[in-house]
Amino acid sequence: MADRDLGQASRLAAATGAYVCFEDEAGQNLRPPKARTWAPRGHTPVARVSGKGSGRVSVAGLVCLKPGARGHLFYRARVHRGRKGERRSMSEADYAGLIAAAHNQLHAPVILVWDNLSTHVSAAMRRFIEAHPDWLTEVRLPAYAPELNPVEGAWANLKNGLGNLCTANVDQLAAIVKSRLKSIQYRPALIDGFLAQTGLTLEPEPP
Repeated sequence: MADRDLGQASRLAAATGAYVCFEDEAGQNLRPPKARTWAPRGHTPVARVSGKGSGRVSVAGLVCLKPGARGHLFYRARVHRGRKGERRSMSEADYAGLIAAAHNQLHAPVILVWDNLSTHVSAAMRRFIEAHPDWLTEVRLPAYAPELNPVEGAWANLKNGLGNLCTANVDQLAAIVKSRLKSIQYRPALIDGFLAQTGLTLEPEPP
């Protein structure tokens, strides 16, 4: 990526009519993020977290953008219940299903922009990408550059809505997370704003 341009991704998108789809992951357990709130002077509010059960919600998200088109957010969630032998992160099958679903709904080629997470570079993920050269192109983000990923804006918006929110169990937490993400899906201007926060542009720089 050079300057504010997406480099290879923006040039390929302009040539093929593809969507540039940024991917990232986030997670939330039953302990809510802290947030500022109102309370009587001298009475610090206390958020009581349920000690019953355990679990975590993992989410993989795609922010898909294309000049002149509506921005989209797609996501896939996985609930971890803390059971013995249970996978604690998103799998290659989760990512493949998310990417394929986005392609089917966008009806356009996908330029996948993501980082070097071990699951992203695994042999299984490589086989999936190489099996779809007609509609899927992969572009790597620079190392340690979350500020260049618009999906971080979606996670910030999500976590802001979860501030001080205590849930009874992981299923209730998953329902709230999905509801928050669904509300973002219906706000394309907000999704476009996630890209603006990165300082990047989809318009290719002149050669």
